[in-house]
Amino acid sequence: MTVLWVAVGAAVGAPLRYLVDRGVRAWLGQGFAWGILLCNVAGSLVLGVVAGSAIGADWNALLGTGFCGTLTTYSTFGYDTARLAQRGSGGERGQGIRAVLNVVASIVLGVCAAIAGVSLGQAWSI
Repeated sequence: MTVLWVAVGAAVGAPLRYLVDRGVRAWLGQGFAWGILLCNVAGSLVLGVVAGSAIGADWNALLGTGFCGTLTTYSTFGYDTARLAQRGSGGERGQGIRAVLNVVASIVLGVCAAIAGVSLGQAWSI
């Protein structure tokens, strides 16, 4: 049954990531990886809440592994960062800096969101 919960969560998380990324890119443009940053930070927050609370194995599988596992994406983060870095080496002003900012923002905001999520999850479990 656990595999089914993972699949259901993944069936929601992956399309949501796609839609959020496309929507944010249409709104803010291609100059920075805002959509994936948003998905990764939001997913870190949700996973922190799941990890910090005592919601049970089925909910962990659904939300933690399935939903957060597909809402967040390391591969697209890596690709977007490489794309920004390559633009920077091609002479476009500021793109190399944007690649570094993408890495720093993703790590710092993701970890902070996870810490906040764990705190929220623990507070809700009391």
